[in-house]
Amino acid sequence: MKDPKEYCTCTDTKCPCHPTNHDQGCNLCILKNLSQREIPSCFFKTIDHEKPTEGWHYEDFAALVEAAKGAE
Repeated sequence: MKDPKEYCTCTDTKCPCHPTNHDQGCNLCILKNLSQREIPSCFFKTIDHEKPTEGWHYEDFAALVEAAKGAE
């Protein structure tokens, strides 16, 4: 498996959970997101569409998916 530091698309490198700031890969980011009912930004970035909300919660991801689907 590749080193997460090589493929992480998150631009918030000041976040203590970013893989460049520790040796636990994506684990800390995923744990933080699960505890806050959020989805990591890398998931949002896989959808080529403008993000319609400010948040990173499950509902925000669903809104992005729906907006992208409607734009097809």
